[in-house]
Amino acid sequence: MAKRMFDVALTLLAAPVAVVIVAVMAAVLAWELRGNPFFVQARVGLRGKPFRMYKLRTMRHAKRGEEPKYVIDDWSTYVFSPPDKPDPRITRWGGFARKTSIDELPNLVNVLKGEMSLVGPRPEIPAIVAQYPPEYHRRHEVRPGIAGLAQVNGRSNLPYAEVVAYDLAYVDCHSLLSDLRILAKTALVAARGSGAR
Repeated sequence: MAKRMFDVALTLLAAPVAVVIVAVMAAVLAWELRGNPFFVQARVGLRGKPFRMYKLRTMRHAKRGEEPKYVIDDWSTYVFSPPDKPDPRITRWGGFARKTSIDELPNLVNVLKGEMSLVGPRPEIPAIVAQYPPEYHRRHEVRPGIAGLAQVNGRSNLPYAEVVAYDLAYVDCHSLLSDLRILAKTALVAARGSGAR
């Protein structure tokens, strides 16, 4: 209950600034993409319940051969693109939005709806969750978050198994104080643009 109140209070406090930033970035992305700059995707949330997550679109539509493959053979590697091979669908301004995490600001709507928290494991798509080993499903014992331990310890540069290790560490030992520390570190990581692709 305290965590939920914490999430709502901070979200409402940040909302006026976030709305302006999202509006400006959405206008730039709409021009670059020549289309809708918003993106809605199914993700898996608390207790494995699916929900619709809101983001800014940072990629153009995939060409033949660029479609992501969701069959995971080795969790100790990168699920999508490795650090030295960025996804070719990411646009110039989309890359900026991802490095600064501006593309995640629409997630605040999900926080207000109670589907996400400010801090927690990043919500995954159903196609990947369907392949999880049993122990990975413990990520869903808490609400998914906008920020998380993995995001302040390497972000997209981490192999998936390391991401889950951080997520499970958060599930086992989280508090409002640790959430504040993660949010503060997230602001620094986003400002530097480190670890994002």
